[in-house]
Amino acid sequence: MRRLRVSLFITTVILICLGIVMIYSSSAILSYEKYRDSAFFLKRQSLFFMLGMVALFFVVATDYRILKKFSKLILVSSLFLLVLVLIPGIGYSVFGARRWFRFFGFSFQPSELALLSMVIYLASFLSQKNKDIKNFFSGLLSPLLITAVFFFLILLQPDLGTAFLIGGTSLLILYVGGAKLSHILSLCLLSLPFIYLIIFTVPYRALRITAFLNPWLDPRGAGFQIVQSQIALGSGGVFGLGLGRGKQKLFFLPANHTDFIFSNIGEELGLMGVSFVLILFLIILICGFKIIKECSESFGFYLGLGIISIILLKAIIHMGVGVGLLPTKGLPLPFISYGGSSFLFDLIGIGILLNISKNSCV
Repeated sequence: MRRLRVSLFITTVILICLGIVMIYSSSAILSYEKYRDSAFFLKRQSLFFMLGMVALFFVVATDYRILKKFSKLILVSSLFLLVLVLIPGIGYSVFGARRWFRFFGFSFQPSELALLSMVIYLASFLSQKNKDIKNFFSGLLSPLLITAVFFFLILLQPDLGTAFLIGGTSLLILYVGGAKLSHILSLCLLSLPFIYLIIFTVPYRALRITAFLNPWLDPRGAGFQIVQSQIALGSGGVFGLGLGRGKQKLFFLPANHTDFIFSNIGEELGLMGVSFVLILFLIILICGFKIIKECSESFGFYLGLGIISIILLKAIIHMGVGVGLLPTKGLPLPFISYGGSSFLFDLIGIGILLNISKNSCV
């Protein structure tokens, strides 16, 4: 198992190093234009990296099973922060979205903590009430209601991408935990009218869907991001234009160091660079599944499954948006995109996986 832990850690570090290089490449011009410092985002991401590594090693050194004891406290604390961030004057608003707390020039996004806290709670719940989960009212209903509360609070920010991520991850864990497929499918079918309402009654969300279906109908408006992302990926070819030589970062592709960094990788490093990223995430997936497969107790199994699901779903959605297979969601690419909260909690997740391997795997 030690070799597995080393592989997981080294793969994560390689992704982070690639991310730091690509963040600098994609943001240097923007940084200089906005802050008169071409290394502004590079410096901040390097700081996030150091803080994240401290958090990772702390988590590795602390038995993960303590999280089971405090799962409800972590859940309630996360719920409180999700409510607090919605209050004007407390939550920090950007372009109409109130998703962050702002401290000393740095932002904290409580929805990232909510993702982890929900996984911890569900892992604790299933490890104690696994036999009841097949019964809808006595077993499944309770975690579904809690998931729904978190879903709505995140939706109010508004952050549809993270709301769907927390809902999808929760359903996956509950299904693996023994929930009947008929219950899960029935719930999904019943939720379709609600999903339709929250998307198509909000103009900018409806516009994203129409732009996703055919971005070339409005290439300078609603379809602009998708079109520019596809241009970036297509112009990279097999080997890319070369590191630092991408054109879309010249204020064509918005958020190319965050929401569309995968497209920037494709433009500058080509198919080879994109394939390398995919292989690294595949290694994380394989290592993660090997760890939970060998886990000797159920809490660690479900906790590890939830963490793997969050990281991989984020990556799939981010890449899917980049290539035009999914509507724009605004989710970062784990370990690579610029950002503090998501980056920190993804590293904490890796730390928990390493801890599970260290303490519970045979």
